[in-house]
Amino acid sequence: MDVYLLDGTYELFRHFFALPSLVNREGREVAATRGVVSSVIGMLEGGVTHIGMATDHVIESFRNAMWPGYKTSEGMDPRILQQFPLLEDAIAALGVVVWPMVELEADDALGAAAQTSAASPKVGQVLICSPDKDLTQCVRDTRVVVLDRRAGKIVDEAGVIAKFGVRPESIPDYLALVGDSADGFPGLPGWGAKTTAAVLARYVHLEAIPLDTPWNLPVRGPEKLAGVLKDGFALALLFRDIATLRFDAPTLTSPEDLYWAGPTDRFPSICEELEASSFADRVARLIARSSPFAPRG
Repeated sequence: MDVYLLDGTYELFRHFFALPSLVNREGREVAATRGVVSSVIGMLEGGVTHIGMATDHVIESFRNAMWPGYKTSEGMDPRILQQFPLLEDAIAALGVVVWPMVELEADDALGAAAQTSAASPKVGQVLICSPDKDLTQCVRDTRVVVLDRRAGKIVDEAGVIAKFGVRPESIPDYLALVGDSADGFPGLPGWGAKTTAAVLARYVHLEAIPLDTPWNLPVRGPEKLAGVLKDGFALALLFRDIATLRFDAPTLTSPEDLYWAGPTDRFPSICEELEASSFADRVARLIARSSPFAPRG
């Protein structure tokens, strides 16, 4: 079996900006949620059997206490934020496992679920469905990969190396040096992507980079870069800690937990709230052509 792990936060934002607004009879914006639910049903129609979704139920996390500039919900469109509980409710009613994260982040949940799933000999491949570069640290050869569903592109370990110039285990170190504008931390001055890739391709982790001896690498100004790293080493370690996923996030005990066994008995009412009766029809047809599912309460 293959396991699909969805970044619900990314999916909600993607559909919010891709679809026209739709306000339901209760005056609630539902277009993005409808888009994500339809997309997940499409995955089930396509033969996906084991699937889970993580969301940032609260955008802020423990990382905000680590760095004052870390991403927050400030300035986000309230029409997006108010759909997180609706999306989580709708996905759960569909019968898909969902992890609404509060202290930790959706990426942490996806990384933990990927690690647990990959440990099972029953799993052929784990596909983390997100274009988020943070998640490339989870990639393991061709067994754990990231899938950009929008672009239809799978990135395995060779793909991570081709894109970033480093192996997956060096991604947190890479982000610590170059920074991550999406997450709100700047990296170290002068450490660009090419230089960082060249250095980490040789030394893998921050602690192994020589600070007082020549690197013998084709990078510009190695002495100055070494000085910047030496002066900012504690900051680089902090940024790496921020970028490192927490693989102990509470998600699942076995990939079997992700088997889709049909919708719950709440799904029809969710379809009404989304003003999407066709969803119930699609799921009914899916169940009819599949094994004898029974709605779950």
